[in-house]
Amino acid sequence: MIATLTGRILAKSADRAIVDVGGVGYEVFLATDAVARVPEKGREVFLHIHTNVREDAITLFGFIEEEEKELFLILRTVTGIGPKLALAMLSGMRVVEICQAILAGDLKRLTMLPGVGKKTAERICVELKEKVAHLSSGTLPFSAEGQGVMVVAGSVVADALSALTNLGYPDPVARKALEAVKRQQGEAAFAQIRIEILIREALRALA
Repeated sequence: MIATLTGRILAKSADRAIVDVGGVGYEVFLATDAVARVPEKGREVFLHIHTNVREDAITLFGFIEEEEKELFLILRTVTGIGPKLALAMLSGMRVVEICQAILAGDLKRLTMLPGVGKKTAERICVELKEKVAHLSSGTLPFSAEGQGVMVVAGSVVADALSALTNLGYPDPVARKALEAVKRQQGEAAFAQIRIEILIREALRALA
């Protein structure tokens, strides 16, 4: 089984990359967010790999962070979640956020993920609470042209992100809006911002 790959990017598309390893090109399927984070053509990349073997095909799924691969494998244990759906879920939300939603039983948040209906979300919460607890803590980095915000579980920024996604904005779009507010407000003011002001300014950035 292939567990990791290190090589040069030959090509990228919406859901995959071709990685040249010693003259052999490996087609690796990636989450949408991971495609954006993979280096450009000609640059070297290291990916954690899950090798999915079926009778008619061997498919490689790639992950930039080891935690992404771990959650992918955990999601696969739920009935009805295949590799493509698990990967799509990782495209819709970061690992920490998915795990926090599972622990909180936040069905509304989970059903916003691509391909996840209410029944699937319920199964995920029931079956995975104990399995994802160790992945649910930590901080989430945002980056945008040198600016960034750190989102810590329970913080004003985390609550604002949750509010924006609950309003229907895709997770990456909501993140960029929060980054825009930080750039506008500056470091000091952003650190003291109240949640109602943060949400209001983020919505203005989204308008």
